[in-house]
Amino acid sequence: MPRAPQVVVIGGGLGGLCLAHGLRMAGIGVTVHERDPSPGHRPQGYRLHLDSRGAGALHQCLPPRLYELFTATAGLPSRRVTVLDERLREVHAVTFDSVSAGGVPAEGGSAEGGSAEGGSAGGDPATFSAPVDRMVLRQVLLAGLDDVVSYGAEFTHYEHEGERVRAWFADGDSVTGDVLVGADGVGSRVRAQLLPHARIKDLGTRCVYGRTLLDERVAALLPPRLHEGFVSVHARRAGLALGLVRLREDPAEAAARLWPGLRPQWPGDYVMWALTVDARELPGAGAELPAAGGLHEFVKRRISTWHPDLVSLVAAAEVDQTACVAIRSSVPVGPWRPSNVTVLGDAVHAMSPAQGSGANCALLDAAVLCRALSGAVAAGLPLDGAIGDYERRMTGYGFAAVRASERAATAGSGPLARAMFRLGRMLR
Repeated sequence: MPRAPQVVVIGGGLGGLCLAHGLRMAGIGVTVHERDPSPGHRPQGYRLHLDSRGAGALHQCLPPRLYELFTATAGLPSRRVTVLDERLREVHAVTFDSVSAGGVPAEGGSAEGGSAEGGSAGGDPATFSAPVDRMVLRQVLLAGLDDVVSYGAEFTHYEHEGERVRAWFADGDSVTGDVLVGADGVGSRVRAQLLPHARIKDLGTRCVYGRTLLDERVAALLPPRLHEGFVSVHARRAGLALGLVRLREDPAEAAARLWPGLRPQWPGDYVMWALTVDARELPGAGAELPAAGGLHEFVKRRISTWHPDLVSLVAAAEVDQTACVAIRSSVPVGPWRPSNVTVLGDAVHAMSPAQGSGANCALLDAAVLCRALSGAVAAGLPLDGAIGDYERRMTGYGFAAVRASERAATAGSGPLARAMFRLGRMLR
């Protein structure tokens, strides 16, 4: 009987973990090597919007009860996207008229078109469309992988050894496998070696984001439209995105019911806020950025003349949870010769968040790659051929999503993109 292949995954983000589950379900050996020393080592964002692409991938790759835990801990779906000015006067809104108590399919379910904010958080992946908390989702994806994921493993390079590949780490350790997958994000070292000609461009925008826990005092500060869905506040040369995160079920209670032993950390319902500005406005632009406290102070100063409720909302945030990300986008590349090394997610098709496609595409990558590898193993076919099939599909929808996210800055397609388009025009 032929030896079962071993897959080495670099990066323990959403795509890498989804892939690990899918490979295990298919009986393929897998290890995941994460650079960070622990899952919660640094802020990695808060609110994500998943649609049928992401939910379908999770449904394919996760054990059934773990998928049920994912849906139980998803957020309440949105019914509306609203654009306000800095005095909280409504400028534009899109209402999802077809949303019902039973939920509806996500609008624009293709990878290129993105998805609407409205929809259903029910169990059917074909109709799933809802916000999720990134860290809760990551904790769900880590469940059952204690013997698979290792931390503090900083990947440096790989070497081919015959038909196998060896991954090397900064501490001098190494691991071999039949396939190496770079799921190591926008700064991917796997991509840098595999596709040295592939470029990531800085779009010149920075997003400073934070979290304000929801209590009675904070609830009184919220724009009423926020209870219906995503809100974008725009002013001259800046925009503030607001998203209310209220989960369907407390993660600890859901885990006790569906995956005993898992104890997800969850601070409670909150408002995610994200200030988008030109990179040149940030203190330390082009050099080392301020720590969380300095970033929080920057946001408070930047919106100090806006509506007092917005100022108070940001002031009430958890200061140490403030972080900054550069908005970057991959430059699509042509086909390359397939091998036993490949990439997924932001490592190959990083994109602007304008259409909410990044996480959905990363999860979809994991499902497509898992299906390709497991099919090849079952049929006794070469793995590099399966990887080539995956890469042809992935670059098709992945780079389409990259282009669509960039187009959203000038000619949005879909409700959320149109709202972001209005915001984008104010940033010029």
